[in-house]
Amino acid sequence: MRKFVSALALSLPLSLLVGTATVQAEQTLSIATGGTGGVYYPIGGGLAEMIGRHIPGYTGVAEVTGASVENMGLIHREDSDLAIALADSVYKAYHGEGVFKGRKVADVRALGSVYPNAVQLVTLADSGINSLSDLKGKRVSLGAPGSGTEVNARTLLEANGIKTSDLNARRLNFNETGDALRDGDIDAGFWSVGPPTSSILSLATSRKIKIIAISQQEMAKAMKVEPVFAPYTLRAGMYEGVDQPVQTLSIPNVLTVNASMSDELAYQITRTLFEKVEELRAIHSAANDTTVEFSLGSTPIPLHPGALRYYQEIGETIPERLLVK
Repeated sequence: MRKFVSALALSLPLSLLVGTATVQAEQTLSIATGGTGGVYYPIGGGLAEMIGRHIPGYTGVAEVTGASVENMGLIHREDSDLAIALADSVYKAYHGEGVFKGRKVADVRALGSVYPNAVQLVTLADSGINSLSDLKGKRVSLGAPGSGTEVNARTLLEANGIKTSDLNARRLNFNETGDALRDGDIDAGFWSVGPPTSSILSLATSRKIKIIAISQQEMAKAMKVEPVFAPYTLRAGMYEGVDQPVQTLSIPNVLTVNASMSDELAYQITRTLFEKVEELRAIHSAANDTTVEFSLGSTPIPLHPGALRYYQEIGETIPERLLVK
């Protein structure tokens, strides 16, 4: 086989040989995202394009996954090179808490936080659902199995005394949740995603929707259980028919890698993310929050040494929690 390949190489024009060598030298980085109806997928796709444009020898590809919880396993097993995940899932995976009890993912590291998710509880305008307590006995999508949405929804509900057994719970991804609401197959659904998100935008064009506000008391209870939650206001007019601001909770989304990634590659990806961020903002408005300040202020686990090098190089003070102890 080697003789055949060598003979073939000798017969090829130099331009083709150079092109072949370039293709062979390129490494494709797999970026674990979420469903196509959320923000992870376009953000991951945008990052993949940026890697291909700005980091010599590398290309990227966004992979559809079950999102945050599943993504932590993909990083741990090194089945994906990068993954976007909600801060609570990342924190619990790193520390072996919650759904990760007994399967600690201590080899996950952060490059930084990209943007905040808003917990959006959506129903149809005429559903009669006006609060969390109204969900009891209703058909409610908690998010895709293994997703950060499911984790956030359960945390918010249980912190406010609502058990999953109190609901007719479904586990649907964003597109499935939107379709089920439109078709009357469920009464309400959770999204934990950077707003505005395409599946809610699409639903709002065919049905009159309502987004349920989270009260100050409900937020306080949830934040006591999950410290990475923070108040967030969905602006008026974000979705068709939602004409007033809606108070809810937010949680950062973290770009993660395995600790085994080379320091140089982690440095290059982090630098590209922040120095070429306008390219990501052109793809999705959620990236308007992609700043060094937001990243250092909200990332919940230690940084990869390559990412740390970038932040130090630009003169940032690194919070103690982001250093590997």
